[in-house]
Amino acid sequence: MRITDIDYTLYLVTDRKLSRGRTTYEIVKAAIQGGVTCIQLREKECSTREFLREALAIRDYLQKSRIPLIINDRIDVAMAVKADGVHLGRNDLPLKIARKMVMKSMIIGISAESVEDAVEAEKGGADYVSASPVFSTPTKPDAALPLGLIGVRKIREAVTIPLVGIGGINCSNLAAVIQNGADGIAVVSAIVAADDPEKEAVKLKQAILKTKYAAPERDR
Repeated sequence: MRITDIDYTLYLVTDRKLSRGRTTYEIVKAAIQGGVTCIQLREKECSTREFLREALAIRDYLQKSRIPLIINDRIDVAMAVKADGVHLGRNDLPLKIARKMVMKSMIIGISAESVEDAVEAEKGGADYVSASPVFSTPTKPDAALPLGLIGVRKIREAVTIPLVGIGGINCSNLAAVIQNGADGIAVVSAIVAADDPEKEAVKLKQAILKTKYAAPERDR
C-alpha cells in the first residue's frame, strides 16, 4: 500500500484492557465493518510472540479489505509482519533511526505533544503526526497536558503532512477537531469499549463525513 493511499479518516488504536473480554481480532473486524479506515495495533503487556501471532492474523484480515496496519512502538514486530507502518511516541525509537531501518518500506507516524514536536517530526521524515492528546483521556493517564482545539489548529498551521487528533475524542466533540484542521480522528475506548463496536464505528464515521462534507455556513 502506497503512503498516499492511507486514509486517516477514522483511525482505531487497539487496547485489550478495554475490550470487555472480546479478542482484539473481533474488535478490529467489527470496527472495519463499521467503517474504520486505519488500524494501529497497540500491545504493551503481551509477549513478543503473542504480539506477532496477533499482528499476523490481523494483517491477513486487513489486507483483504485494503486497510493499513500500523504497529505501535515495536518496529521489530512491524518489520517482522511486514506491516504498513509503525507509530512512535516520545520515548520510543528515535525517528531518524527508525527511518534508516525501514527506509520507504513503511509509513512512520509520530505522536506530537506540541507544535515543536510536529514540526520536528515533519522535518525528520514522518508521514503523519497525531496531535496527542487533544482532550484529557483515561486511556493514557501519563499523557501530556491536553492540546485543546487551539493546539490542533496551531499544529495544522505548522505542518503539511496528515494530522490525526487523538485523546478523549467521541461523537460529541469530533466535529470541532476536524474543523480545526485534523484530517481524521483516532479513537480507543470509543470503539474498543463500546457495547457494539461496529455500530459505534458507523456513528463515528457518519459524524466525521458529515463534518467534512458539510457546506460552509456562508454558502448555505
